[in-house]
Amino acid sequence: MSWVQKEIRLGARSRGFHLVTSEILQQLPELREIHVGLAHIFIQHTSASLALNENADPTVRQDMERHFNKLVPENAPYFVHTYEGPDDMPAHIKAVLLGSSVTVPVKDGRFHLGTWQGIYLCEHRNRGGSRRLVVTIHGE
Repeated sequence: MSWVQKEIRLGARSRGFHLVTSEILQQLPELREIHVGLAHIFIQHTSASLALNENADPTVRQDMERHFNKLVPENAPYFVHTYEGPDDMPAHIKAVLLGSSVTVPVKDGRFHLGTWQGIYLCEHRNRGGSRRLVVTIHGE
C-alpha cells in the first residue's frame, strides 16, 4: 500500500459548474502507478465546491447553475455577511450544500468513474480566481 498527497491548482473560471476531470488528471501522473485504490479530492476554499455529475451534456451544468442561483439568491435581505459583494454569502451557502470533497475509486491507473460521470468545480463567485485542491491517493 502506498500514499500520495499532492496539491494542484485549477485555472480561474467564471461562476458556474465546470467539468475539471481532465485538468485534475493532467496534474496527477502518480495515479498511473495505482492499480486499485481511492483518490480523495479536497478543495481549499469556502466559496467553491466539488461534485460528481454528468460529463457529456453541458446543459446539465447550466441547469445546475440556474437551480442553485434560484435556491440561494443574491441580495437576500437577511444576509449580514455582504462585505465582499452580493455573490459572497450565497457562495458560502452553496459550498456547504455541495461539499468540499469527492472520493473517487481508482482502477488500473485511472479514475474508475461511471460512463457519464465527471468531476465538477462548482465556482460560486463571479470571479473566484484559481482554486487549490489537495489530492490524497491511497492504493497499491
